[in-house]
Order: sequence, then structure tokens, then C-alpha cells
Amino acid sequence: MIGGGQGAFIGAVHRIASRIDDRYDLLAGCLSSTADRALASAKEIGIDPSRSYPDFKTMAKEEAQREDGVEVVSIVTPNHMHAGPSIEFLKRDVNVICDKPLTATMEDAHSLYKAVKESKAHFFLSHNYTGYPVVREMRRIVQEGTLGKIRVLKGSYLQGWLGKKEEDTGENKQAEWRTDPKRSGVAGAVGDIGSHTMHLLEFVTGLKVQEVAADLTTFVEGRKLDDDASILIRLNNKAKGSLSISQVAIGEENNLKISIYGERGAIHWEQENPNFARMSIDGKLDQIITRGGPIHKESSMANIRIPPGHPEGYLEGFAQIYSDAADIIQNIGNAKELIKILPNIEEGLHIMKFINATVQSSNSNSQWISIE
Repeated sequence: MIGGGQGAFIGAVHRIASRIDDRYDLLAGCLSSTADRALASAKEIGIDPSRSYPDFKTMAKEEAQREDGVEVVSIVTPNHMHAGPSIEFLKRDVNVICDKPLTATMEDAHSLYKAVKESKAHFFLSHNYTGYPVVREMRRIVQEGTLGKIRVLKGSYLQGWLGKKEEDTGENKQAEWRTDPKRSGVAGAVGDIGSHTMHLLEFVTGLKVQEVAADLTTFVEGRKLDDDASILIRLNNKAKGSLSISQVAIGEENNLKISIYGERGAIHWEQENPNFARMSIDGKLDQIITRGGPIHKESSMANIRIPPGHPEGYLEGFAQIYSDAADIIQNIGNAKELIKILPNIEEGLHIMKFINATVQSSNSNSQWISIE
């Protein structure tokens, strides 16, 4: 693991997720950019001190030379440190699971894309909401044509945790780097949670955004990146939609919602109640799709771990990404089908273009910008 040491949030999530299905052992890490803190972090979570490394280049070189070296590395750093470590391990054909978005800059994104294409190793992005069983069943329903031709996509992701200038308190490491252009990139809320929303809509529908017209706002005085956004989108196959993104929506926690409307029906899902989706077919009573119900697990690849009525959610969604990645790396089970749905370098680069296009549009008085 690269990153995820003391004071980090997402590193612990990845560690828990990787172990839920007993598919991984945590053997080595460079858990901090400071060697002493990296070592202290390694000792806390049981990593052999001899395999706690002072920097990612040393780790990549030494682990690649070991007979028992790591087979997979998780990159759980802030965005600006995604490309460098990923490239070092990919050069040595070590598989990579990287947190989203792909990188902080387009230059880094293209460099990483090139490294993936030149490597024999696999590269995965942890867009964890695509691992939820109900989301995967929604994908099957939509892409098999149950709703008819898709017309309209609606997505919203509302949080309230950055309603004040948390980055200046000295007590919120997440706020500090997520609002820092040097570490986060050109966008704030759009890069952080807008990327999730856009990717999820594309995952379920199979459509791709082609143009955006965006209005990004920084409501908190002195903040360097956007904390709110309204985005119109045009997709292939003449579909249209809109996104509402905010991290200053006081009272909201992690309110991600998507709705997809076709010629014959619609489907709706909310992340804060992730074990259910509602489907409406014209002229029929609404149907509730449940995680533990008779969903088409094989064709949707919607894995279920516990009986109906016991909720699964965020951690299990992450775990599904890790377990699917393990199947692909080991080439077992339905690896050939899983590789078609797991977030990859192509999708990562595409979402980076989406992020940058929204910023360009907003800076151009919300003109329509093509995603090239």
C-alpha cells in the first residue's frame, strides 16, 4: 500500500475492503511521505518493519526483486500522488488498484495511461459504487433494454462537510488536501464527488458524456477550488442530463442519487439506502429491486454476502472491487466478464477529461465544451 498511514481516511477503507472476502494479505507499504511516520504506521497495522519503505520508488524496486514480493499495490494517496507510484509499479509489472480520480493533472493522466498500455500488469480504479449489487442489477436492466431507449439522466451528490473553511482548522486532513489545487487538481467538489456521479451514470447506462456546460462556484470565502456545481450533460445516442454537485449543502451527509429515464420506464437509486432501487414501467405498478431479492446475480455480477434484510453498503462495495480484481489477476471464475465492468484506465482518462471540461466550461461563462 502506498499512502494510508496515520491520520488518513481512505487507506483504512481499502485495507478493510481487501480483507472482507479473504483475498489479500497486507505485506508491505510506504504509508507516509515521512519515513518515521511510515514506520510508525506500519507497526500499528502489523506490517513487518523491514517491509516499511521510506519512499515508493524504493518499495517498487525492492519488492520487485523479492521472490515473495507484492503482487498488487493499492494507491491511496491524494490525487497528485497517484501517477508516480502507479507508474513505478507498472514498469515492474505489478498490478495496481488506484483510488479515484485517476490523477490531479491531464499530463499525469496521459503518462499513467501510457504506462498501463506498456505494462503486462492490470490497472483498476476504485469507483466503489459500481460494486454495489443493486447498482450492478440496475446496469443489467438498463443495458438489456427494459426501460427502452434512454432519454434523460439525472445525478446529484450532496454533502455538507465543507460548509465552513475546514481546511484552515488544522484538524481536518481530508479538507486540507481536497481543497488544495496542488494536491487535488483543477477541481474540488467536481473532482471529488462529481467524478463519482458521472462515472456511475455511465456505468449503469453504458452511455458516455460528450459535452458539458457547467457553472462551478466557490461559496466559502478564501477557498481555492469549487465547492458547488451545476452541470448540463450531452451524451451519445442523443441522451441528455444534469448533475447537481455540492459539498456545502448543510445537513447533507453522503446524499448520492441517480435517476435514469427511458422511453418505456425509469429507475432510481440512493446511496444512503443502497440495498433498494425503484423501477417504474409505463402502465404498470412500480417495482422495488432489493439486494437480497431475486436479482439476476450471474448475469449482473451482483455478489451478495449475507442474507436478505442485513444491509450491505460502502465497505462491501469496495470489497467487491477488490475481489473482482483478484479474480481477474488470478484469471479464475468469470474473470473475462468481470474485466469488462471493472473501472479501468480508459474510464479513468475519460473522467479526467470530464472534470477538466467542466472547469473550462465554467471559466467560459458556461459554454458547451466538448470532451475530446
